Amino acid sequence: MWSGPRNMSTTMMRSFGARADCVAVDEPYYAAWLVAAEEVHPMQGEILASQPADPASVAETLLAPLPEGKTVQYQKQMTHHMLEDFPLEWAGACEHAFLIRHPARVIASYARKMDAISLEAIGFPQQARLFDAISARTGKTPPVVDSDHILADPAAVLERLCVAVGIPWDAAMLSWAPGAKPEDGAWAPHWYDAVWHSEGFGAEAGPLPVLSGEAAEIEKEALVIYERLLEYHV
Repeated sequence: MWSGPRNMSTTMMRSFGARADCVAVDEPYYAAWLVAAEEVHPMQGEILASQPADPASVAETLLAPLPEGKTVQYQKQMTHHMLEDFPLEWAGACEHAFLIRHPARVIASYARKMDAISLEAIGFPQQARLFDAISARTGKTPPVVDSDHILADPAAVLERLCVAVGIPWDAAMLSWAPGAKPEDGAWAPHWYDAVWHSEGFGAEAGPLPVLSGEAAEIEKEALVIYERLLEYHV
């Protein structure tokens, strides 16, 4: 599942993680991206200590045999972590989907956690590039799910998503126990406070945030990409 930050991506990981047949993988390229892009994020040391920083090694872990009793792997992938020179051959062995969210919501949420914001930081150009690259590599258009659509009718949208990626629908995806989970990345204490208190998808999204200044300009650029991908929603 390819998502930008603050896209309800961790909530979706919770949903799939609630399936008895599924093992979830949380942002496997985070450390590799930090090193290659020379970025510094909160909990930097903990992240680098928790994951391989070599993208080829990450790919090997993603294609490793699943734990006993598991038949589905859910990869929570951040689009901005997948740099253009990272190998993508492993992607041919996976089914892909894209999680999108209106950029006004993404920007408002991101700004509450990080001081600096840019179009690249919220992953929209990378999401468009990966959508095209994976479509070309797999020969089919990946399904797209929108976070507002999910909140409006989780069961219906998730059932359509499951059909699109070839796995059975499981109503267990609609709820989960609150708290930290074993699959949570080392960065979870900084980012996952709301998800740790959640037990399901919650209420429908309210009115869009009204942005101003630089944030509003970033929203305009991101909106072009968002609306293009929204055409493929399930």
